[in-house]
Amino acid sequence: MTMTATTVGAYLRDLPPDRRVAMARVCSMIRRSARGVRESMRYGLAFYELDGPLFALESGRRHMSLFVAEQDVVLKHREALPGVDSKRSYIRFSDLNRLPLDVVEKIVRDSVAARRTRVQAGSVPTQAELLKLWAIKEEKAEAPAAVTKALLAPPPVKKTVVKKAQKRR
Repeated sequence: MTMTATTVGAYLRDLPPDRRVAMARVCSMIRRSARGVRESMRYGLAFYELDGPLFALESGRRHMSLFVAEQDVVLKHREALPGVDSKRSYIRFSDLNRLPLDVVEKIVRDSVAARRTRVQAGSVPTQAELLKLWAIKEEKAEAPAAVTKALLAPPPVKKTVVKKAQKRR
């Protein structure tokens, strides 16, 4: 799925209805639970940042993924969630009804607390490190190039048409 949205709201509007509701609920829960995060679109993903990327949310063809920058937090909660990939630090889910949002909310809150601790310690991962952890290739994930259409001049009016029009008057 090629996404060209520049805001998370536009990203959600472009999703199929079944995923739009699920993704909107997760986005809303992140905004509510992680006060102070900044929302943006990059690499075709909804990013949530607090002193650097903290979460990224993606809608695939058959699944949705929540990437979490704080890998220790994901490891702490991996038993409570199906679809956790602790090596790549993300949660993959295909159906919101099967995703325990209360556990995801704990992950969000714990991630914010862990990030604030890391900021004080000066050990915040860079975006490049997180993209590597999440196995997102920068060149593959770049936003698609803007589509521009050449404006064509209208075809010239034939002189015979103009002359006929003048004769009628």
